[in-house]
Amino acid sequence: MAGEFDLIRRHFARATPATTLGPGDDCALLTPSPGQTLAVTTDMLVAGVHFAPDADPEGLGWKTLAVNVSDLAAMGAKPRWALLAGALPNADDDWIGAFARGFFACAARYQLDLVGGDTTRGPLTLSVTAIGELPAGLALRRDGAREGDDLWISGTPGLAALALAARQGRTTLPETLRSACDTALDTPTPRVELGLALREEHLAHAAIDVSDGLLADLTHILERSALAAEVDLGELAPAPEGVASALWHDCLLAGGDDYELLFTAPSAHRQAITALAKRLALPLTRCGRLHVGTPGALSVRDRNGDPLTLTRRGYDHFG
Repeated sequence: MAGEFDLIRRHFARATPATTLGPGDDCALLTPSPGQTLAVTTDMLVAGVHFAPDADPEGLGWKTLAVNVSDLAAMGAKPRWALLAGALPNADDDWIGAFARGFFACAARYQLDLVGGDTTRGPLTLSVTAIGELPAGLALRRDGAREGDDLWISGTPGLAALALAARQGRTTLPETLRSACDTALDTPTPRVELGLALREEHLAHAAIDVSDGLLADLTHILERSALAAEVDLGELAPAPEGVASALWHDCLLAGGDDYELLFTAPSAHRQAITALAKRLALPLTRCGRLHVGTPGALSVRDRNGDPLTLTRRGYDHFG
């Protein structure tokens, strides 16, 4: 059986061209670009909580890095480096090789160097620290939203949660929809290009990636910016054919695992944001507005303009 360091050398030793000193020493040495500040984030994925224990390892490798890259995108940061730590129940060479292929496919797509990490035996747990950079003072912070801002969402939130609902037997999906939902859940696309454009073109005031649910993550912006909001469900995607409206509304508003960007922007930027959507070939939907009110308070109006009763806002690990 291969030892720990042999597995690391064979599966995770790669060139690190953007790094002063990569893996192999006690620490990596990183040199930010002149005038840049670092954005650093950490996410942990636990088998049985964030993914099924029998999840495809290549897709899991992609997602393990992608969910961290998504945090960098939300700040308008350019991805640069990552560290990977994992607890593995056993040294399954085939599983580790497939995981590494997915991880490095994501790293190549977003031009990150893997610069270090750690591994140990234990229940399957994967943790990444991702590091990006951006000009000082220009991050898209959660506390930057302003009264009167429009609320925008990228892509089609709700698909990932709908995939989970199908896997749990709570709904049945036609094959084409099932495929799209599985892709959204298993191999999400971090919206790096969008985050960079929103920051570089000064289009947005605040942003967050949707991991726990649209309403739950919107609440973080509202609380940090001391504002309230109204969400217009009628502007968001309707329930796919054959999917119950109640289930779709729950997936759309509170399902999470979307890794789309939710951002606020002044109404004067509507035309520019519409043009950006065309340029990126990415749907950007204006779905609400921020206003003065109790910090964190929000209301949702249904497709008829009537208030929608909310049963939950999103996922809470300890809720």
